[in-house]
Amino acid sequence: MQNLYDVIIIGGGPAGVGAAVESSILGIKNILLIEKGDNHSQTIRKFYKDNKRVDKDYKGQEINLEGNIQFIDGSKESTIDYFDKLLDQEKIDTAFNNEVESIEKANDVFRVSTSKTGYLAKIIIVAIGRMGRPNKPDYKIPLSITDKVNFNLDKCSQGESILVVGGGNSAAEYAIGLSNSNKIILNYRKEKFTRLNDINEKMIWDLQKTGKLSLALGVDIKGLESENGDVRVLFDNDTSLVVNRVVYAIGGTTPIDFLKKCGISLDEKGHPIFDENFETSVKNMYICGDVATTQGGSIALALNQAYKIITHAFKK
Repeated sequence: MQNLYDVIIIGGGPAGVGAAVESSILGIKNILLIEKGDNHSQTIRKFYKDNKRVDKDYKGQEINLEGNIQFIDGSKESTIDYFDKLLDQEKIDTAFNNEVESIEKANDVFRVSTSKTGYLAKIIIVAIGRMGRPNKPDYKIPLSITDKVNFNLDKCSQGESILVVGGGNSAAEYAIGLSNSNKIILNYRKEKFTRLNDINEKMIWDLQKTGKLSLALGVDIKGLESENGDVRVLFDNDTSLVVNRVVYAIGGTTPIDFLKKCGISLDEKGHPIFDENFETSVKNMYICGDVATTQGGSIALALNQAYKIITHAFKK
């Protein structure tokens, strides 16, 4: 957490790449692009067929590019090559294979905790897509208990026995928050926590000492079964545990869950609230790309959003 970045961009799609490049062109020195995949433009790489046509005017949306990035019609391959060159020619730090777990703000500085480390930033740009999904276990979840097996806290109620699965800060924060009104067991397959920030780790051990939370470390889950409407959890050491509910926090997140964790206000339909400059309810936190529009898919639109954000953020 020693480096203070002028701007951190979360998401390596066209909107994120655009925001990073426009920042560099404007003369911003300390720029970091964080992407949970192993490279930028994951949607294009994974979901576009080879040689697929990529149009600037997506589905007939005629958009005049306003910034410094002159994107033109091309193919999957030429689009990726173009964004490669943009990133290579600018001075931009990148952190791939790195998933953001939480963002906290104090004294006008953002603290960004990821699956690997942490960073500080003056400005945050959330440029994620709308296709995010939480990671799920490899074993089958029986249909009879799918309503008792969750990947967020939406269905949790008071007075339940809940097994929280995961060793990151999201899992710890779930367990801490639920421990006030539930019987909580936190399961992590490793014998020691290796990814928790100091505050979360201290709170976990304090709750464990006072009996408000139990730990199941060094054991992995090999399967789930239904038992009288509850969930029997089968561990790889041939033991088992019956709980009312299981909550997984093993990486990945839906866009709505992530936006909530960032503190961004949502409307009644779950859409993020932002002003004409794409600044959210959190000062100096902006939102960009597919998650900021109901249209989606337009690279030109995303690039224009990025340009508008950077121009506003650094010319206040």
